[in-house]
Amino acid sequence: MYTLGANSNAAENPTDISPSDLDLQPSDEERLSHIAESAYCKAVARGFSSGYELDDWVATEASGK
Repeated sequence: MYTLGANSNAAENPTDISPSDLDLQPSDEERLSHIAESAYCKAVARGFSSGYELDDWVATEASGK
């Protein structure tokens, strides 16, 4: 979920929204969902070989993708 920044005038005038008014950081839930999906894709790519689940998660988290 994206929210308006604390210093935004957009609450008073919604047409005055600038990119700096938006908090473009994903929520914790969105971030974890993205990490889980990316780690799953890594598992698919290596044929679901067991024993690499944590490696997939940590690599995805470290890459920031």
